[in-house]
Amino acid sequence: MSETSTTTRLPVAILPTVVLPGATLTLQLSDPRLRQAVEAARTDTNGRIAFVTDPADTLGVVATVPDVGKLPGGEPVAIVQIDTRAYVGLARTDEAGGDARLTAAVDPIIDPTPTERVTAAARELRAVLELIAPLRRSRRLPEILGSTRAPGALADAVATWAEFADDDRRRVLHAVDLADRVDAISSWARNHLAELQVAETIRNDVSEGMDKQQREYLLRQQLNAIRKELGEGDDDVVGDFRDRLEQLDAPVATKNTIAKELDRFERMSSQSPEHSWIRTWLDRVFDMPWGERSDDSLELDTARAQLDADHYGLDEVKDRIVEFLATRKLRRDRGIDERDGERATRGSGAIITLVGPPGVGKTSLGESVARAMGREFVRVALGGIRDEAEIRGHRRTYVGSQPGRIVRALQEAGTMNPVILLDEVDKLTAGGWSGDPTAALLEVLDPAQNHTFRDHYLEVDLDLSEVVFIATANVADTIPAPLLDRMDLVRLDGYTEDEKRFIANRYLLPRQVEQAGLRSDEIDVGDDVISAVIRGYTREAGVRTLERELGRLVRKVTSKVATGTETPVVIDPDEVSAWLGRPKVTDDVPERTNVPGVATGLAVTGVGGDVLFIETTAFPTGPDAEPGLTLTGQLGDVMKESAQIALNYVRSHADELGLDGEALRRRFHVHVPAGAVPKDGPSAGITMTTALVSLMTGRHVKPTVGMTGEITLQGQVLPIGGVKQKVLAAHRMGLTEVVLPKRNGPDLDDVPERVRDEMTFHLADTYDDVAKVAFA
Repeated sequence: MSETSTTTRLPVAILPTVVLPGATLTLQLSDPRLRQAVEAARTDTNGRIAFVTDPADTLGVVATVPDVGKLPGGEPVAIVQIDTRAYVGLARTDEAGGDARLTAAVDPIIDPTPTERVTAAARELRAVLELIAPLRRSRRLPEILGSTRAPGALADAVATWAEFADDDRRRVLHAVDLADRVDAISSWARNHLAELQVAETIRNDVSEGMDKQQREYLLRQQLNAIRKELGEGDDDVVGDFRDRLEQLDAPVATKNTIAKELDRFERMSSQSPEHSWIRTWLDRVFDMPWGERSDDSLELDTARAQLDADHYGLDEVKDRIVEFLATRKLRRDRGIDERDGERATRGSGAIITLVGPPGVGKTSLGESVARAMGREFVRVALGGIRDEAEIRGHRRTYVGSQPGRIVRALQEAGTMNPVILLDEVDKLTAGGWSGDPTAALLEVLDPAQNHTFRDHYLEVDLDLSEVVFIATANVADTIPAPLLDRMDLVRLDGYTEDEKRFIANRYLLPRQVEQAGLRSDEIDVGDDVISAVIRGYTREAGVRTLERELGRLVRKVTSKVATGTETPVVIDPDEVSAWLGRPKVTDDVPERTNVPGVATGLAVTGVGGDVLFIETTAFPTGPDAEPGLTLTGQLGDVMKESAQIALNYVRSHADELGLDGEALRRRFHVHVPAGAVPKDGPSAGITMTTALVSLMTGRHVKPTVGMTGEITLQGQVLPIGGVKQKVLAAHRMGLTEVVLPKRNGPDLDDVPERVRDEMTFHLADTYDDVAKVAFA
């Protein structure tokens, strides 16, 4: 830029946004360079300053700084009035008073006298703007039209008023030619007027359609006022409910049902009994997390890592859970089973049911699944429920009625797709006069039906297809067949001693130490101590009792530390009884089997695998004792039949077994100790037979042998279930040999390898195979 007579050297500042002549703005002087430029303008150039938005741009504006001051917070500001466009030369740094300042040669641009064409274009622009002003309901635009006469200034003022974007304002700033500038603003004004007129037409059409709603609103307001005078002031409550209904993200059918009930509530007197019923119902239905969902995290590696971090072992169970998540992931990714826009996860498979003894981690596995999926977790305890309304809810006509446990679980979770753990599903009580809760669960757990589950209290359809249901049970035998048919059973058979020791070191002991307020360096519990606790104080499939005993041990150490005992407190394996008292569990198999007529059997109970001792005795027949069989020990019908089959087999094969006739003409008594515990099943058949043969022959059964298997009248040994649990129980009791039906041989693959290595397994096809192993 060559300098002219109008060229002056002014301080230059860079603004982040484009400003146009005629604008007045307040600048915060937090930037030191901007503050220096303003101070230089105030002292050296009579308040005049140049602004550019880009140092490479030769077109900027000249402004005047009439005043500077401070905000209430103390930050300095300047009032700036933009005067004209200007050509700004290349900025340079000047040293003045020790300060470095940017200055440039500035040549102001003055708009020329408008031509007739520009004047005509400006008149047309004014006419369009006068139409825009009432549509925009603007006060500022009429002021601009009344105070601004020059066409160029009018164009600049309109661009500033309309809050053009930076790029649009920059084009207006660079429109030095007056005709171009007015034409650009005129084009924008015509387009904007057309948009406003269309919007006004739509607004008028909508307004006509809202006349009926406004009339209803006015009538409601009058009705509310009347109620207020009568002391029935529910106006705010109804208004609040209507506001919540507008914002509710629920299905259309549900919103229509709520709206109908709300209309009834509004028309109803507060003295009516139904008034409180409807209000409670509205509160309940609005408490539902309609539209709230957790975003699924179905990363399989992350899920497996979460399961491994929370639980040791249980590889088969973890694999099954990962397969379950993989199925959901694949169906979701491929959009399988979409129905009219409904979510693709519907109908994604059977319900996982974790079956196993107490303390093996069924509930915590459910929590791990929720964490792995990134969902909320809710536990619903079903033990002892005998009322169908606990699942489906009560009719709201009853006093104290409420939704069922499924609905309350959704409310507790705060989402419509949580992980719900149905705990102790095998403890549900069969239906009576109040309905069958197991039957109520059929719809809940059926993926093909639960997308329209209807709670008796809410009476609206609920989509449960996105909920992940996980059930737990100690035994599957007591679960009704129709309910069991909807479940995918995953068995947790218990832990070996090595697994328990690892779990104690990694999870149980650190948790008990933390709960007791100890530091990890204040107590020293070695593996041999944990093994001593496992063998002498617990005999369980899980680890719940083990954690309880470790907690006792840690609390005793805590009392020592609290009284000033030197740390760390080291627990010696030989002193465990001094800390925990005498052992609660002893290996009494040799003592129990040291007489003829006693055999060791294996069984599965509600607490896992267990060892059962079958005891027999006989006495001569007489006037008061007929030949036959007496059974005790709270045995079920199937087990009683097994005892009768065992005796009849022995009688029919007396010659083969080396028995004389006199031995068979006595009355026999078969007893299974722990008489307070119900027992049933056919798997004690070969054990009962062995006990009877031992009694009649006077031969001892080897104390190291445990056996299980069903026997027939021909002496065939039939397969049974629960092999892994029974073998683990035998291992815990110190047995080294186990007799199993031959057809259960493949089930030994499920037994941990270390247990298999420490035990000898005999596969029996007939009772002769059993007898060869059982007797010394």
